[in-house]
Amino acid sequence: MDHHSPGPDSCAELRAQVRELTAAWRDAGRYTPRSDSWLRSFDLEFSRELATRGLIAMTYPEEFGGAGRTNVERLAVTEELLRAGAPVAAHWIGDRQIGPAVLRHGTRELQEEIVPRIASGEAVFCLGMSEPEAGSDLASVRTTAERVDGGWLVNGHKIWTTQAHHATHAYLLARTSRGERKHEGLTEFVLDMDAEGVSVTPIVDLAGEHHFNEVRFENVLVPAQRVLGEVGQGWKQVVEQLSFERGGAERALSSYPVLVELISESARQKDDRELRALLGSLVARLAVLRRLCFEVAGAMDAGQAPVQQAAALKYLGNAFEHDVIEALRRTDLCQDPAFDSPFGQALLASPAFSLRGGAAEVLLSLIARQEARS
Repeated sequence: MDHHSPGPDSCAELRAQVRELTAAWRDAGRYTPRSDSWLRSFDLEFSRELATRGLIAMTYPEEFGGAGRTNVERLAVTEELLRAGAPVAAHWIGDRQIGPAVLRHGTRELQEEIVPRIASGEAVFCLGMSEPEAGSDLASVRTTAERVDGGWLVNGHKIWTTQAHHATHAYLLARTSRGERKHEGLTEFVLDMDAEGVSVTPIVDLAGEHHFNEVRFENVLVPAQRVLGEVGQGWKQVVEQLSFERGGAERALSSYPVLVELISESARQKDDRELRALLGSLVARLAVLRRLCFEVAGAMDAGQAPVQQAAALKYLGNAFEHDVIEALRRTDLCQDPAFDSPFGQALLASPAFSLRGGAAEVLLSLIARQEARS
């Protein structure tokens, strides 16, 4: 098969492979489908099973343990995993954005150290971006990295760090110098979560679940070879990296199990023409969002960093996912939703839909700048 020219048959085979795997695990009781599974459903064994099948690091070069496939093929796999509500949180962040960032900007030494471990499911990454006073405004980060003999000394505080309590590694955005503009002097690092001086404090949500964390760094020594890209050029690199984060199917399919319930309810209430019309509108919007995902994947296959397209996808996807939840809210299915039901899970996760990966105002500014240049 020519991995650089995926045809319908190659993606159909991949979809069938994922459907077979998820059905087998689900039927055996090894996981329960859930909303927001890419962030909240952690199962390292499932991720490593995907790795053995070449379904992690699909777009990475074969020399680093990848499959040498395209982003379009990867999109087919991620769609199926999200539709199945599969437990993919263990590998999602590393596979989605850290591996590609290291391949784009890392030294050969860093690539050889990190990328194969992501491909095998051995490395679990968390994102050290947001801080208590720097959420969507990442350029305001206060965590510092000071150059010392042998590397960098990191001090600071990150928050809302997903799965940090499971992570083996962290991607870290830190300030290495101060210039006139706050976007200057930022640098990206890869560090070990078991390094001396790293501490993780859980943040438990209203349902009693633990996905988020606070992470503190107190005189953490990061070896010099763990700098990702150029010192001081972190802002440019992180904006590019966010196109990988914002441009995937998870921006439209986090609440897919809720849409399935809505479809079932519509089938039971065939005389409810208003509900059927609403469902038709949602399905049509999902088709458009899937097309946008395909275009973002195609742009990445062409070697581009589709920052504005990914921002548009995330903005529209957030609205869609909220509207799916609101549509089900008007039915009898959510009169007393359990926290562990697809609707309850999606409802609890929904406040973060418009925040993670950038608030709406940030996304609209990116889109506006693109329009101004057009």
